[in-house]
Amino acid sequence: MSEVVRNILLLGASGLIGRFVTDDLRARGFRIIGVARQLSPAQRMSALDIELPIMTLDAAALTCLLNEHAVDVVVNCVGVLQDAPGSDTNAVHRDFVVRLLQAIGASGRAIRLVHISIPGAANEDRTSFATTKREAERLVASSGIPHVILRPGFVVAPSAYGGSAMLRALAASPLDLPAKEMATPFQPVAISDIAATIAWLAARDIDDPAVKAVSWDLMQAEPVTMAGVIKQFRLAFGTAGWPHLAMPAFLLDCSAWAGDLASRLGWMPPVRSTAIAELRRGVTGDPQHWVAATGIVPTTLAEAIGRHPATIQDKWFARLYLVKAFVFASLVAFWVVSGFIALIVSYRAAAGILSAHGFPSALVDPITIGTSLMDMSIGVLIAFRRTAGVGLVAGIVASLGYMVGAAILTPDLWIEPLGALVKTGPAIVLMLVALLMLDSR
Repeated sequence: MSEVVRNILLLGASGLIGRFVTDDLRARGFRIIGVARQLSPAQRMSALDIELPIMTLDAAALTCLLNEHAVDVVVNCVGVLQDAPGSDTNAVHRDFVVRLLQAIGASGRAIRLVHISIPGAANEDRTSFATTKREAERLVASSGIPHVILRPGFVVAPSAYGGSAMLRALAASPLDLPAKEMATPFQPVAISDIAATIAWLAARDIDDPAVKAVSWDLMQAEPVTMAGVIKQFRLAFGTAGWPHLAMPAFLLDCSAWAGDLASRLGWMPPVRSTAIAELRRGVTGDPQHWVAATGIVPTTLAEAIGRHPATIQDKWFARLYLVKAFVFASLVAFWVVSGFIALIVSYRAAAGILSAHGFPSALVDPITIGTSLMDMSIGVLIAFRRTAGVGLVAGIVASLGYMVGAAILTPDLWIEPLGALVKTGPAIVLMLVALLMLDSR
């Protein structure tokens, strides 16, 4: 085995697996270039973390990237769960891999590709996510390029995103999934074992026949169910002794439908139709070839979670994670519905308030219509992920404007029986909370 330090290009360095592996391999002494379509400000820790529009790079541009950094190993962690605006499973999982394989072949360098895929049998693939992932596997396997396909089980990591965040949220709540889903097989893997495997592979010579073209399932061997995973998280959160209520299956399906709708608005909720379909399929595999080749002893679920007992920030995140959707949905409804009522349902009553407080008649209709349209626009801005921050700030400013304007022009509204203006204060606080919860990673 060569002692030369490898240069590693990791694609998808902003994701759950990609971020951890990038940081872990750097700590081990590898020179690793982390590439992502978008990095959060907190992830821009190194000059070697690069933002690039990966999906738009052609094979020639990818070849230049490989040669520019003298890459020895490429780790492909790029993936999306479901088709949505800006996310195309076929483009991400298949078409990109085609170009990546062409780039590796054209680079003139001896490069090993480590490709992150999914476990399970191909004949059980039902979603676009699974079928395109499997097609990418076939392309890699038939490419003739030295490669290792890694199929991690349910990933347990210190951070949480997507499905792993959803299970933490369930563990911190009195809710259970329906009994059928709770009994689904769900073999986990510690993210540290994934990083250790990639480090082990990166240290191998490119012509090592033992890892020339292999596929491994990465997970603990002992069978575990979804209920077992959630139970272990509940032990960490201190909620194992709580009474728990199983949600009906139709509610889970309704949540998936709502998640699909939210994804059309640019959000990435963990509960979507693909996530539920993959959850019901389960996570199973056979790690014996991985263990035999690398000598890595899989970390057990209890060890993986027990090494990181829940802290107060973990508990707050888990408790608020599922509530986040209700916070944003309620704010969208609040602004859109209130504006609609003032404009359509109770227009005369809304205009009458201004008239009764001495507003010039020429201004009553324009102000009533303008503020109603403004309220509805704020709700629409909050509904879309890309503009939600702008909408929340606009909502806070508008609410403060209403309060100050009422105090100057119509101070008696502050003491009306229903306390409409008094209730504006808590609405501002809720918008501030939503603004603080806006980040997704």
